[in-house]
Amino acid sequence: MDRRLLAAVLTLCATGLGLGACGSSGSGSSTSLTLVAYSTPQGVFEKLIPAFQATPAGKGVSFKRSYGPSGEQSRAVTNGLHADVVNFSLAPDVERLVKAGLVPASWNHNATHGFVSDSVVVIIVRKGNPKHITSWSDLVKPGVQLLTPNPFTSGGARWNVMAAYGAARREGRTDAQAQAYLRQLFQHVVSQDSSARNALQTFLAGRGDALLDYENEAISDRKRGAAIDYVIPPDTILIQSPLAVVGKGAAASTAKKFVDYLLSPAAQTIWASNGYRPVISGVPAAHFPNPPGLFTIDSLGGWKAVTKQFFEPETGIVTKIEQSLGVSTAK
Repeated sequence: MDRRLLAAVLTLCATGLGLGACGSSGSGSSTSLTLVAYSTPQGVFEKLIPAFQATPAGKGVSFKRSYGPSGEQSRAVTNGLHADVVNFSLAPDVERLVKAGLVPASWNHNATHGFVSDSVVVIIVRKGNPKHITSWSDLVKPGVQLLTPNPFTSGGARWNVMAAYGAARREGRTDAQAQAYLRQLFQHVVSQDSSARNALQTFLAGRGDALLDYENEAISDRKRGAAIDYVIPPDTILIQSPLAVVGKGAAASTAKKFVDYLLSPAAQTIWASNGYRPVISGVPAAHFPNPPGLFTIDSLGGWKAVTKQFFEPETGIVTKIEQSLGVSTAK
């Protein structure tokens, strides 16, 4: 090709013109997407991304990835961290981006209501369960040391809190009694890391007798040979993790293809084989026990009401509990 013609083509590509001539992901061009996610699914994305790249829609697509505590990741994107796709622990972390004009308000108007994976809150214990922990009440017995992340940085920690509170309510306790149980529970907490992933690493290093965590974390680490067992309490909460496309334009179009893939049977099979409960039916690898008292955040009023009641910076129930224990509630 003549050098002057080549220069003209490159100029058109650089200015966003003549994109049909410059190619698309289906014709072998290179597109880069940035995934910003909470810490827990890092391992499964290491499998999902190559699987997507092996599809026609993913051909030529490269990825940059950032993982960390859900709340911190959400605030970072709001403050300028580039993202094309976000996968957070909590729907409010996506709604923060909606308010900032970065994600469309229709992000959850699909068949899975914006969720890409499900899980449940479980109690991870030492191999053989030496403290005989089988229920929420066992966590507040004398001598039991508990780990959970900090609910003011970690979305997983907020799921843990609402699982404990909601279980108490389902067991017949009043609101006041369920709040009293939370205060008692936090008296047994000996470590609060910034994320669920970090809390698990602290537990695996030998700290504490029990850890509140995602079911998928327990499953994946047992597969890797960790000396742990886990208990699914009879009453626990369904964890629903949201996924959204950020921004507009050509990158958003490719990001939408990645999101569609993550909700496909092929990708949901990978999620399930890594311990996540699928959000679509008919996934062959999905064999998960359903606890009899499984409930959702909506049964407790939804995240908007729950956030105000439990996590408001000045008046939240958990805010006051943490402050009384000298734990940081800074976001």
